Amino acid sequence: MTSASTDAPTRRVSAAGAEFVYRDLGSGELPPLVALTHLGANLDSWDPEVVDPLAEERRLILLGYRGVGGSTGVVRTSFDDAAEDVIAVIRALGLGRVDLLGLSMGGMVAQAVLERAPELVDRVILAGTGPEGGPGLTSLTGVMVRSILRGVVTATDPTALLFFTRTAGGRRAAEEYAARLKRRRSDRDTAVTLGVFRAQLRAVAQWGRRTVPSGRFSAPALILHGDSDRMVPLANVAELPARFRDSQTRVFHDSGHGVVPQNRRAVTEAARLFLRR
Repeated sequence: MTSASTDAPTRRVSAAGAEFVYRDLGSGELPPLVALTHLGANLDSWDPEVVDPLAEERRLILLGYRGVGGSTGVVRTSFDDAAEDVIAVIRALGLGRVDLLGLSMGGMVAQAVLERAPELVDRVILAGTGPEGGPGLTSLTGVMVRSILRGVVTATDPTALLFFTRTAGGRRAAEEYAARLKRRRSDRDTAVTLGVFRAQLRAVAQWGRRTVPSGRFSAPALILHGDSDRMVPLANVAELPARFRDSQTRVFHDSGHGVVPQNRRAVTEAARLFLRR
């Protein structure tokens, strides 16, 4: 099966002393949507059934992080530095104002971008993420380690345990998601290393130890979360909207950290409506 997401070439752009991999899909008059993925992910971790609908009516840029996948340099251990990279890449690509989509860790990087360059961002979608100092974020490493060990003992894909609920619907969603990620057969991104996981987990822990800032972002936000998210607890949904002057929140039933792929049709519908102005 071919689609925009499975066929889009992997490109490179030089910025801030490194080369960043990215994929550029779609077109349209709306501001480009720059998408930032989750912890331990590369460009191939994007669900094609999320990417393709979003690229139908706008330009969509899937952006890799420094030192992750095919991007050069040393992986960042703070979201402040990762945000500086994102800002540099946006400018290197010649973009003016953009929209941002951040999954989990990507949502934390997106917030750091808003703190540093609010003039670049028009609207933001945050899925399965939390604010600085968010509830339970410092425990994420422990959750990951326990799930990985459980996966080894039970011969279960750790992603299924971490991202999806253990109900029949959650198990089915995990299997379907894993199958969709295999659709791209050529020009795949470089695998993520253990060192990347360690560095990114340190960045999440640092983010979770911070004090929640009192200021508010002016960019409107769409906040998406699963009601059974074990990695970023649901309590973050109560605090994240306080960071925005204008936000709307949607919580999905029987959904874990993989709220976006599990609810891909409802999520892409909500995202497209939100981004149409």
